[in-house]
Amino acid sequence: MTEGAGQWPLTPPPFQLIPGLDTNMTNKLTFVILSNGLENFKELRAALATQEGARVLVGGDDPEQVFPEIERLRPNAVIVTLGSEPDAGLRFVERVARQCPQTAVICAARDSSPDTILRSMRAGAREFLRLPVRPEEFSTVYQRTADFCAVQTEAPKKRGRVLSVFSSKGGTGTTFIATNVAASLGRPTVLLDLNLQAGDLGLFLGVEPKFSIADLIENRERVDDQLLRSYLTPHNANLSLLAAPREADSADDIEAEHVFQVMEILRERYEYVVVDPQHTFDSITLAALDQSDEILLVLTLDIPAIRSTQRALQIFDRLGYPRHKLHVVVNRFSKQIDLDLRQVERFLGERVTGYVQSDYRTAVNSINLGQPLVDSEPQSKIATELRQIAARFGAGAGAPAPPAEPRRGLLGSLFRKEKAGAKEPAASQLTAVG
Repeated sequence: MTEGAGQWPLTPPPFQLIPGLDTNMTNKLTFVILSNGLENFKELRAALATQEGARVLVGGDDPEQVFPEIERLRPNAVIVTLGSEPDAGLRFVERVARQCPQTAVICAARDSSPDTILRSMRAGAREFLRLPVRPEEFSTVYQRTADFCAVQTEAPKKRGRVLSVFSSKGGTGTTFIATNVAASLGRPTVLLDLNLQAGDLGLFLGVEPKFSIADLIENRERVDDQLLRSYLTPHNANLSLLAAPREADSADDIEAEHVFQVMEILRERYEYVVVDPQHTFDSITLAALDQSDEILLVLTLDIPAIRSTQRALQIFDRLGYPRHKLHVVVNRFSKQIDLDLRQVERFLGERVTGYVQSDYRTAVNSINLGQPLVDSEPQSKIATELRQIAARFGAGAGAPAPPAEPRRGLLGSLFRKEKAGAKEPAASQLTAVG
């Protein structure tokens, strides 16, 4: 972590135990600082000295010596400074977030680019500080950290689960599936519209949202249960919508870290959050997918959609998403399509875990009515299949029964030709999609 010559002149290096340390500090916030330089450490310690009750327990520049102290002292928060080469610091953030989940992690850096902030959030940081320290910003971060720590001292709260319904190709029916899965869960659920430029989930639910995610982001620092409810549009007792902005211009100021914060707010208060993101791999979409417990990867049985799904799986592998987090779902499935489902699975290298029958008239009628199909046509075959998908997500586990297999035909032969060259995808294919 050190940038420059040598370790800090601390005693004993690289730690400094602050004089007057009280290891039983009730109603005070305790900090450990891992810094890439002594000047950064001094600056952060001086900033913490302005906050009543804040105490620095240990400071150091060696992750391997600092981490055992975190495990021993169990501070309320850890501040990690990131330098020009942040990878080692981000690995440390991941380690702390994974092994000490009740400790808040704050990243601090002079590089406050959106990419640096997003990477820190993805690694597990709850807050980001720009260096040099800005007093007003520091006070805000400190207060949010205090709020987080106050919650940790209470009885642990169950965090809601997040399901994203995604396709990197438009026209596959992700919004239809997201709406119906959310309506099928039968527990307090928020449907989050992250198609920020052209979201229309309100039409699928037959509601007219007055507020949107932009309003929640603008007031996220003071949100409470009552304020949050005012920004949500209820569909029924269990399902509410957090809509996309009405005006496309309102989406311009929404950044990836805002999405992280909004999703944290939602999952702390609702059992399920179902996300309908854009069909891109931009920072907003990745912020949502990173926080998702499950991702339904939707495709239709045509060559462009299957290729797009294959490339999406490659990208998820590059991002380090575990395959058990991903579930391939075929929409508009029809036995009239000359494509063997087993061929699709071999091509993708992933099993199809669910499918929804093709029934254009029934699906469009439900959309025109502004009602989820599981409510408007609950006895239909599509509704049954959608409820089965939702039940798997609600259960959180369980291997689904293998889907029906369509007959093999001309497209199957063509598909086998494509498969021969796609077994080991080239990096250039991945770059073109990203």
